[in-house]
Amino acid sequence: MTLIAWAVTTGEMGMRTQARGLAEAVADEVTEITVGRGWPWMRTPPSAPWPDVMVSCGRRSARWALAALRRSGGETLAVHVQDPRRDATAFDLIVAMEHDAIPAGGNVIKVATALHDLTPAKLDAAAAAWADRLGPLGRPLTGVAIGGDLRGRAFTLEDGARLLDGLKRVKAGTDGALAITPSRRTPAAVIDLITQAFAGDPRVLIWDLNGENPYRAILASSDRLVVTSDSVSMVSEALATPHPVEVLDLGFARHTGFIQDLVDRGLARRFEGDLITPITTGPVNATLEAAEAVKALLQARTGVSG
Repeated sequence: MTLIAWAVTTGEMGMRTQARGLAEAVADEVTEITVGRGWPWMRTPPSAPWPDVMVSCGRRSARWALAALRRSGGETLAVHVQDPRRDATAFDLIVAMEHDAIPAGGNVIKVATALHDLTPAKLDAAAAAWADRLGPLGRPLTGVAIGGDLRGRAFTLEDGARLLDGLKRVKAGTDGALAITPSRRTPAAVIDLITQAFAGDPRVLIWDLNGENPYRAILASSDRLVVTSDSVSMVSEALATPHPVEVLDLGFARHTGFIQDLVDRGLARRFEGDLITPITTGPVNATLEAAEAVKALLQARTGVSG
């Protein structure tokens, strides 16, 4: 039997990745559905044929998903990622992070990291595609993923300088290499600061925002990963690799609980640029954990596992 899933979001990339990742982990065929951001939220009314599983992410998507659930007459298993803030009992399953306010129990499971669509196969493919460019940098290789501004807190030049200082110390102390990927959210001044600092160094690769992003290849190929704390998704994806992860804590209030929980669990360290051998926890993948919960519900309902 072919399992069909919908991944329902407003189109924001982080939400798309979470909904799509879980849908792909449980179903054979996945269709992404983008709902409107403004009123009316249900610009395209949901209609049959209904999927076996519907995975929504975000509050606006939750409203559309509940409308689809009512129309389906219970044919669809409804899963929501994050706290829907309303009608929580209407969903068959809610997948929330540990720091979310919604309590665990009943139809709610809590996970340590954000869901995503990163898989070992995708990491292997990215590593192979970039092997000729990352390989010559040498070992040990520290991979660096840099984010940007977050609502209520800018990514400042001082933040960039603190990151740069730590990277210089790691590179010098380990006689290692760096592979750095900024994002399109990274302030130009921060990119310029880091680019100028390592200009001409054959053991440092810095993505210039042109062409293919080496982000996944860096996650796959590095011996050590440093990620800025503005992006829960980037931190979660780094933890899905077998490499040790360090987080440059920028003090973003929205992510304080998330970072602290990872540190308390020993899943990551705060990046200080020291030469202490970072911990290795092995892959931590909340998507697979959530997928097992969805598959169990499908098995109980239909007798068919994902």
